[in-house]
Amino acid sequence: MHVFVTGGSGLTGPAVVAELVAAGHAVTGLARSDRAAARLESLGATPHPGSLDDLGSLHNGAEAADGVLHMAFGGDFTDPDDMMRRDRTAIETLGRALAGSGKPFVSTSGTLVMPAGRVSTERDEPDPAGIAPFRIAGERACLAFAEQGVRASVVRLAPTVHGPADHGFIGMLVATARKTGKSAYVGDGGNRWPAVHRLDAAVLFRLALEAAPAGTVLHGTAENVPFRSVAETIGRGLDLPAVSLTPDEAAGHYASPFMASVYGFDAPVSSTFTRELLGWSPTRPTLLDDIEHGDYLRGRS
Repeated sequence: MHVFVTGGSGLTGPAVVAELVAAGHAVTGLARSDRAAARLESLGATPHPGSLDDLGSLHNGAEAADGVLHMAFGGDFTDPDDMMRRDRTAIETLGRALAGSGKPFVSTSGTLVMPAGRVSTERDEPDPAGIAPFRIAGERACLAFAEQGVRASVVRLAPTVHGPADHGFIGMLVATARKTGKSAYVGDGGNRWPAVHRLDAAVLFRLALEAAPAGTVLHGTAENVPFRSVAETIGRGLDLPAVSLTPDEAAGHYASPFMASVYGFDAPVSSTFTRELLGWSPTRPTLLDDIEHGDYLRGRS
């Protein structure tokens, strides 16, 4: 299969591109810079110049491919409405290029769109009043193409896709612990944090492209980890105390009140349906193992 990929030179993207190439697929990757193009070429992919705002480039890349994987997401996080608009517009552009073809189109969302306080399944609806409503419009835009002759599906990734050089939520948590001299959690730390190893996520994306039925929502999470365990593992590794913060204290401790709400958010998800449907079986190290034995605690500031 010839796959057009957006976000292939990002953090998770290179693992996905490598997985696709190793499985025998030809990959063309959207590249907005020479550096991104070089990264894609090093992975065995062909660069396709353009960006998420270059709708003509997106359409041409999708139209020439046998399937599309959309992972890119960005913009100004202080303007979530603009991020939502950019993502939805890109998805609609990619989907229109595939309409009526029966080709696969896999788009990316996040499990943080799900309601708090209970384990959500792939069949549950996202929460428009939740912590990440800006990803919902993209989900709906992609899935709508299932009614237009596209084998459209959505992968909701865990908030932490862990692995080497991760500068996401856990990387920021470690940096905050170093800066403040304590590894913190909110309240009793019982909120459950979904996580998946980067290489396991890459396998899921490949399986979704190859076999996910039209209209399918998939959950890319291997486990739900109590956040206190995350903080305690970081604390042990840095020889710092793990401490509880009230929500008000957390708002001043972390980078922003929004980050405090994220780190205290309890929204575990099940991936049972995903595993049974596609035969996906995560086998890589757990998040706590990766924090303890990976590079999170080595040489970062």
